[in-house]
Amino acid sequence: MNASTRHLYVIQLFTCSLMWSSGFIFMKLLADSVDPFAIASTRAGIAAVILSLWFALRGHSPLPSRRELLPWLMLGTLNGWLPNVLTAFALEHAAAGPSAMIQASGPLMVAVLSHLAFADERLTLRRVVGVLVGFVGITLLIGPAAFAADGATLFGSLAMVVVSLCYALGNVYAKFIPHVEPARMALGQQVVSALVATLLAFGLGGISVYGPIVTSWPAAVALSIFSTAMPITIFMYLIRQQGPTKAAMIGYLMPVFAVLLSVVFLGETIGLREIAGGLIVLFGVAIVSTAPKVRAHVIHSGVRP
Repeated sequence: MNASTRHLYVIQLFTCSLMWSSGFIFMKLLADSVDPFAIASTRAGIAAVILSLWFALRGHSPLPSRRELLPWLMLGTLNGWLPNVLTAFALEHAAAGPSAMIQASGPLMVAVLSHLAFADERLTLRRVVGVLVGFVGITLLIGPAAFAADGATLFGSLAMVVVSLCYALGNVYAKFIPHVEPARMALGQQVVSALVATLLAFGLGGISVYGPIVTSWPAAVALSIFSTAMPITIFMYLIRQQGPTKAAMIGYLMPVFAVLLSVVFLGETIGLREIAGGLIVLFGVAIVSTAPKVRAHVIHSGVRP
């Protein structure tokens, strides 16, 4: 990676991390009064409209080609409606800061999945140590929630673990579809996410679930544009240019931004346990993300390159 490419990578990484982190703030503002499926539907719907207009203004069709159908469906589920609904549910029962810390485990899951999928992303001893350290941090973050009287806090924390797994699977899958332009992957993800979340919202709650959105529209619009459409487009380019492991470094920065934003704008307080657990997770992520890649020639030929 030359100097200019490295500088662009760092700028994209920080910009995407800050934008995505702000999503925790907007979703927390919405989660107290808006149905999770309505949040996911509105978030993806507005983002899909924005991206579709962008493609139309460039003279490109926003409709999928035949070879884009499966990638759109996969990404729309793994990186779209499912984690959006789970995050909205989690933020009903947990603070934004700790939730972001749990999601920081994403790069650890990406490292494990990439080990199985790519010849140059195999786990070395250093990466294994990093993964183990990171999961110690997650255990520390979630541990006390297991003893919560109502169990809601535990379910919220576990929901964020599943969110991390969904994003990790989506990130690795995106590397397998080089025939689809990154911006179109972002578009497809939002289109499918919007359609599925809207169907679920209407099917489970009816049109009334969208009522609270009317009074919370600034947060909904900001969530859709600045915390969804823009960062997901940048992120797809990062996956294509740098690979899923380096792109997942966003998870290293997101909790830092999310905690700062939640303290400043939501008045949340972070205890010593959350700080310790978050730092352990980030330390594990740092070990994994800075480890050198394994040379492809030492990998058995049966592994898919």
